[in-house]
Amino acid sequence: SVMQRNRILFAFALLPAASCFVGSAMMSPSFQTVRFNPTQACQGLISSEEQNKLPLMARRRHTHFGLHERLACKTIAVVGATGGVGLETVYQALASGNKVRALCRNPEKLVVPAGSGGETKAGTSLLSPDLEIIQGDVTKKEDVAKLLDDSDISGVVVALGGRTKEVGKTMLTDGTKNVIESMKSKDLTNIAVVTSIGAGDSYEQAPLAFKLFMWTILKDAFVDKNAQESLFLDPAAPGGDLDFVIVRPGGLTLGQPTGQARVLAASEMAGSIARADVASFCLEALEGSPYANKAVCIS
Repeated sequence: SVMQRNRILFAFALLPAASCFVGSAMMSPSFQTVRFNPTQACQGLISSEEQNKLPLMARRRHTHFGLHERLACKTIAVVGATGGVGLETVYQALASGNKVRALCRNPEKLVVPAGSGGETKAGTSLLSPDLEIIQGDVTKKEDVAKLLDDSDISGVVVALGGRTKEVGKTMLTDGTKNVIESMKSKDLTNIAVVTSIGAGDSYEQAPLAFKLFMWTILKDAFVDKNAQESLFLDPAAPGGDLDFVIVRPGGLTLGQPTGQARVLAASEMAGSIARADVASFCLEALEGSPYANKAVCIS
């Protein structure tokens, strides 16, 4: 009837609004990180009104844990510091008033990232009295040991990447093994490791278009990523007794930080995420995480 047809049309008209509501619900506070503002520094106590203006590492906890007003000033070691996520990690940690020790093969590539740094500063040299650069190769044990030779280090972010033909088929696994070994020798426990959507048991969460790359040009890289994750997730894995979080981001973008990183349910397909937000999530994971000793997909 005409009345039934009108009801159907009316229901379809409501679908966009319903979709927006569902999207907003999925971005509820339990899945949100805080706003990142790189102009802030670590300087004592802040008011509750100022908390949303601060970078992630300026808090003890984000919305997963509630709000704490005292800022955390620590030393963070970053492996793979000149990659997209690595640069963001270094920049955000420094902006939050922390000290950073960065391992990289080519220090000249340690520049301000476009996402958090903004277009005007992007690509300029990243300089800070709180930044110590260790030139070296993660596959060399002595270089990794040099990076972690600081009693003040509170956590390590591993953000390794690169083209397989340039870095080798086992760089991720070999380098991460060295990090684990060196961390244990220094009694360090906190580590966040960036891999990718599609790694391990997240294969079905990767979009079909991305799977095509996994089957072809990224085939060797994913063999290495899976082996890298197994260093933490397998029974009797060498890194299994560390306080680790494996972070599997969706499609990486160069966008500005949104202040939001959502942990996906096992049934959810991954979307895109800014490298800046991945870095924020990793830094926050070092502060203690509900995802400790797990692999999580974010987008």
